[in-house]
Amino acid sequence: MFWTSSFLFKLLVVLLITAKFTSAEREYDQEYAKKILSSAQKEKDWLVSIRRKIHENPELGFQEFNTSALIRGDLDKLGIFYEYPFAKTGLVAQIGTGSHPVVALRADMDALPLQGTVRLLFQPAEEGGAGASYMIKEGALGDAEAIFGMHVDFKRPTGTIASISGPVLAAVCFFEVKIEGKGGHAAAPHKNTDPILAASFMILALQQLISREVDPLHSQVLSVTYVRGGTASNVIPNHVELGGTLRSLTTEGLLRLKQRVKEVIEGQAAVHKCKAYIDMKEEDFPSYPATVNDQRLHQHVKRVGRIVLGPENVRSGEKVMAGEDFAFYQEMIPGAMFSIGIRNERIGSIHSPHSPHFFLDEDVLPIGAALHTAIAEIYLNDHQHSAVQ
Repeated sequence: MFWTSSFLFKLLVVLLITAKFTSAEREYDQEYAKKILSSAQKEKDWLVSIRRKIHENPELGFQEFNTSALIRGDLDKLGIFYEYPFAKTGLVAQIGTGSHPVVALRADMDALPLQGTVRLLFQPAEEGGAGASYMIKEGALGDAEAIFGMHVDFKRPTGTIASISGPVLAAVCFFEVKIEGKGGHAAAPHKNTDPILAASFMILALQQLISREVDPLHSQVLSVTYVRGGTASNVIPNHVELGGTLRSLTTEGLLRLKQRVKEVIEGQAAVHKCKAYIDMKEEDFPSYPATVNDQRLHQHVKRVGRIVLGPENVRSGEKVMAGEDFAFYQEMIPGAMFSIGIRNERIGSIHSPHSPHFFLDEDVLPIGAALHTAIAEIYLNDHQHSAVQ
């Protein structure tokens, strides 16, 4: 899960008082790191309280009305300008002069005492709802030229970060299939058209798309995750349903895979005298493009991480076949998605965010806030000259 719904923005405003970054070439700036982490630590209690309010009252995609109201209320108290709504419940706050350069932060936000602008994207519906695509359609990015996002990582120690350039998360889509045959008694299969047999051959043929048609060096995954059909041991059913997901580390690879899946399903159904109806679930679960980190912004994340956290806490990331709608932003402007560790075995922060046993090490909150602050501050500082020209 992400730093969803803004529990860091107050801290980022408080950090306006921190010193400007002045040692861009040093790998670890002890004075800068001390100031920014100290300011973040002072706001930990507030961060924890907001985080708990949000997570004690979860809201599904495009239904984040209470969360959105919470954000707007605190933005109003802080006197921060924002526009609302985007994508039904989303909002975009803006801090700075309104001039270029403009950098966007999704979910975790920042405020800087520099010429330039930070756009704060509070986005709904990441978990399958493609909320990012709706934010873009409604103009949330504005004039932003770069965007950064952060994801928690339960496998890495609290306070460490990891990033990688190029493909980092997969393009993903869902599919459902209904195979219609002709049911009847199992003692007379010649009088029936067996959809279970068709489904069996179909699943085997689908797996061969990966093993025999995809370059072994190009990461793709096809998973059939359920099969439903029949209710009695002695009756062949009229129809069978199956479904799953398709994943590729390139968006183009996913498009080709989707086409071949349709061809195989329709072909296998025809071979077994059945009919197949395919639904790629675009209405409920829109396809996500691949998340591809910009090389320059990836290097920026690593550099800032070394400055703030020390080089020993900045590590290489890993490619993962999960999907992330941050990719929609990256189709529009350069972006970098990186991860921050939350693993703390002492307190039980060892489970995946999708586990019912998930528990967050809340010590990571001020660290993540300080890091996002520095990422935006140093980015704007580096781009002042080019913006003036």
